[in-house]
Amino acid sequence: MTRVVLAMMKHETNTFSPVPTDLARFSKGAERPLEGEAVLAAYRGTGSCIAGFIDVAEAAGAELVPSIAANAPPSGPVETAAYEYIRDAILESVTGGCDAILLDLHGAMVTERHEDGEGDLLAHIREIAPEVPIGVTLDMHANLYPAMVEHADLIAGYQTYPHIDYHETGVRAARPIFAMLRGEARPVAAWGNRPMLPHVMRQGSGDFPNRELQARAREMEAEGAIAASLFTGFPHADIANAGLGCVVVTDGDRAAAERMRDELLDFAWVHREAFVYRIEPLADSIARARKAAADTDGGASPASAGSASGRAGEDPAAGQEGAGSGDGPSTRHPAARGDGPVVLLDHYDNAASGGTMDSMTVLRAVLAAELEDVAVFAIHDPGAVRELIAAGIGSEATVMLGGKIDMPAIGLAGEPLAVRGRVKLISDGRFRNLGPAATGIEMNLGPTVVLDTGRVEIVVISRHHEPNDLNCFLSLGIDPRARRFLMLKSRIHYRAGFSDVAREVIECAGTGVCTSDYSMLDFRNVRRPIYPLDRINEP
Repeated sequence: MTRVVLAMMKHETNTFSPVPTDLARFSKGAERPLEGEAVLAAYRGTGSCIAGFIDVAEAAGAELVPSIAANAPPSGPVETAAYEYIRDAILESVTGGCDAILLDLHGAMVTERHEDGEGDLLAHIREIAPEVPIGVTLDMHANLYPAMVEHADLIAGYQTYPHIDYHETGVRAARPIFAMLRGEARPVAAWGNRPMLPHVMRQGSGDFPNRELQARAREMEAEGAIAASLFTGFPHADIANAGLGCVVVTDGDRAAAERMRDELLDFAWVHREAFVYRIEPLADSIARARKAAADTDGGASPASAGSASGRAGEDPAAGQEGAGSGDGPSTRHPAARGDGPVVLLDHYDNAASGGTMDSMTVLRAVLAAELEDVAVFAIHDPGAVRELIAAGIGSEATVMLGGKIDMPAIGLAGEPLAVRGRVKLISDGRFRNLGPAATGIEMNLGPTVVLDTGRVEIVVISRHHEPNDLNCFLSLGIDPRARRFLMLKSRIHYRAGFSDVAREVIECAGTGVCTSDYSMLDFRNVRRPIYPLDRINEP
């Protein structure tokens, strides 16, 4: 019987983040990451890459050898001890003997010793199993390095952002590996990159030009490519190969792989200016949010409120998902309810890009503006959670909220904010995603409190988590669909769970290490020249 090793090692490293990345961060609140049969129990039947691997392998009658499932929220470089623990667990499984290896990786892991953690892992695997077929899934934000491609037989990247195609990507990576085992496929890969750092806020797969790039990649697979993956890259990693890249895998036809690779890369380069994000002052964003809510109160319809024109450099086909408002960074949702909430997006402090999730800049502005009927997800402050739990449900309490973590890489100190409110709810913070992102997977916020100021309900959490699913509110007794405003610490992933319920999304430039202002980031190691840090070959 065919033996297949399954493993997960995922981390998106923000080298500017002050949040440490130790082994506990990969363990979802447990002492160690899941290993062995616990991996299958946790991921079988879910919307995950591992579940995609399991489905393909079991359909082929293979014996599953689950190794380790280690997935940490984005943060600073991975500590050597944590990386080596995960790496060695995978190597031990491979050493036990196998016919194929399926790896759920990220592609943007930086460790204390390696710019390319995934490449180092794959190189070690190849020393043990030089001929064993290896299939790999990578996040769309992977920063490609040669070792990733050289040591894997098949790479498949997500084709959606927000990422709602985990399971499909696992299937795309696994099926060709079993075709190899049957002697029916000879994968060859062509990879490359372009000197560009697309802003994350312009990388949504509902936005031009990534919408067109991912659609074309899917067409290439329908036309015969085994896998076509365009990676927008993760720009908050100060490493040589950060930025946009591409891998195309064909069945024995390297020339075709190179042609398709170049087509995708050339399209991205020609439209590189559309990947540049335009920043709006926070005060203007708050004022527009107030006006958007007032327009709803006055009976204005979503279709008549505001412009539908796109940003400069954006495809003129306005009205598509993610198309910007002509008034500033704002997203229209024409199909959503007219009385749905106005979303204020605190995108400079997103935990899923390495943010501290305790920057109070946008929340301070919301409170100062006295906006009514606001639900906030979330402020990461384990100390405040402990204080509020000690106060007890129903108690009035004042806490110094957030601002506990300094951000030396961008020259900012934490600024806590005194907030008084009623402790409305205490929770263990566990729930399962409703989907479409990571459907059925258990999330763990750690001990969690809802603090109600009277105007604003603030979710305060103990473990970093980006809001990408309605259940992050519903599990805490808050119906986000019924609120006037939602404040979300997110960038693009919020769209998976909230796009259909939000009437308008207003992007708020706060403070944090996920800043879209590249001038705040001291890039020392990324290859130069690179666009838009260097205005090379202006489009």
